[in-house]
Amino acid sequence: MDFLFDFGFYGVLAVFVLALLASAIKILREYERAVVFTLGRFTGVKGPGLIIVIPGIQQVVRVDMRVKVLDVPSQDVISRDNVSVRVNAVIYFRVLDAERATIQVENFMQATSELAQTTLRSVLGKHELDEMLSERDTLNRDIQELLDAQTDTWGIKVSNVEIKHVDVTETMIRAIARQAEAERERRAKVINAEGEAQAAEKLLEAAQIMSRDPGAMQLRYLSSLNVIAAEKNSTIIFPFPMELAGLIPGMKVVAPKD
Repeated sequence: MDFLFDFGFYGVLAVFVLALLASAIKILREYERAVVFTLGRFTGVKGPGLIIVIPGIQQVVRVDMRVKVLDVPSQDVISRDNVSVRVNAVIYFRVLDAERATIQVENFMQATSELAQTTLRSVLGKHELDEMLSERDTLNRDIQELLDAQTDTWGIKVSNVEIKHVDVTETMIRAIARQAEAERERRAKVINAEGEAQAAEKLLEAAQIMSRDPGAMQLRYLSSLNVIAAEKNSTIIFPFPMELAGLIPGMKVVAPKD
């Protein structure tokens, strides 16, 4: 009986020791860090690899150091020109300091998400709708810099922010289309006016040249008559110097009757 008792006692003791060792040994992956607390006080950051903690005295909080992708829910934003839109975004961030990410904030994932939502509304509300649609790179950079500055105290680095969608109402879409059409018409009129101005300048230069040299005017007459003759008109009435009539083959000159 004593033998059985001793065997059972040592067996239970061996199981207890093995369980104690199993709880004392922790294996951390390359991207993990362990924030260690001894009797509730922070005593260091360990890992990666094999670490040993004292069961019942030390507690470990695992922190993932990889880049995380956070989808920011759609936010109702009123732009500076009083247009209501819904905007959603995605942010990329990672933990740089496991100690601060564990001690300074209760849940850094939730805190970063809430901060991203308020920052998104704050930054976009300072811009007009046209800027939201055409200057996303600038807005992304502004939001990223503001978020990074605010999360730095938590040991978190916001590396990138991307605005995914800017949803506007059907009425506003039609208004934007009308605005774009009006802008295209305005540009067409400006281009046409610039062309007319350039043509007028060239005509004025040509007139000045021909006024200085009568021979240039006669050459212009010849060029115009050649174009008209190509259309096979039977009769042409055109003010023209009579001495040049013989230079154009096939031309019939009718002298005015008294």
